Amino acid sequence: MKLSHPSTTVITSFIFTFLTLPSSITSQICQRSCDKIPLRFPFGSDAGCGDPRFHQSVTCNQDKLTFTTHTGSYPITNIDYTKQVLYIFDPSMSTCSCTQPSKGFGLNYDAPFTFQDDNIFALLDCSTSSSSNGSLYSNDNSKLSLCDNQGSPICSFLYSCRAISYINLPISTCCVYTPVDLGPAFEMDLQKLQCSSYSGFYSFNGRESDPNSWKYGIALKYKFNVNNEYPSSCSSCERSNGVCGYYGVYNSFICNCPNGLNTTNDCYFGSSYSYGSRLIPSWHSAGIWLYCLAWLLVSVLL
Repeated sequence: MKLSHPSTTVITSFIFTFLTLPSSITSQICQRSCDKIPLRFPFGSDAGCGDPRFHQSVTCNQDKLTFTTHTGSYPITNIDYTKQVLYIFDPSMSTCSCTQPSKGFGLNYDAPFTFQDDNIFALLDCSTSSSSNGSLYSNDNSKLSLCDNQGSPICSFLYSCRAISYINLPISTCCVYTPVDLGPAFEMDLQKLQCSSYSGFYSFNGRESDPNSWKYGIALKYKFNVNNEYPSSCSSCERSNGVCGYYGVYNSFICNCPNGLNTTNDCYFGSSYSYGSRLIPSWHSAGIWLYCLAWLLVSVLL
């Protein structure tokens, strides 16, 4: 009995199916930088780029990298990927060159960030009666002071700044705020504390007695996960010049390649191909498809 061979139409359909393997992920080219700041995991420019847990906090719009909390949006000045620290600046804070009113700063309770220990927050122009009415205490029962007793030198240096000296405020209206993490609420409410402004910095820059040289802003730590382990899949993806990301309801891993492809492992497989918005399968699944295709071609020739 003569075996029937697959028709040309069937083979053509099979090949077309392989080349148009569907995907629920739309391919894109993730931005490698924003506002001249490199973008690497866990941060990303769009959905599917980076860790989705960070998307609400860190965004790139019109080439401006921004950090957002319930208290406002703040420009990101730098990201130290080695130390896992993100640096932001609050335009409403006072510095040695400018004093202005502020409402304070706070982190979202569910944000994957914590305050770097090097942060120093100095409350400025506080009510001199605040210590008596309890606003600069953690609560009325414990009377635990929120001012660091060792912070007087910092206040003295800040109040020597020209911008602050013009206001002619007594040194007693300055308070170096503790704890650094802003307490259980992760928030510094200046209205509640009866202070008109604050100054924040994360480094003396080697010149402790010169407030003009201090690095003003806020330093925030981040973690990759509970154990702070860098995902091995991301390492493989980045070694192939891809951008690591997670996408969809189940946070499925994808590797965004320079030519616009999304793969499930790395960019070596699809480095010389460009199939628009298709997801290129892993080597294992691709091998199965190719094996079946080869079997069909052989059966036609026999």
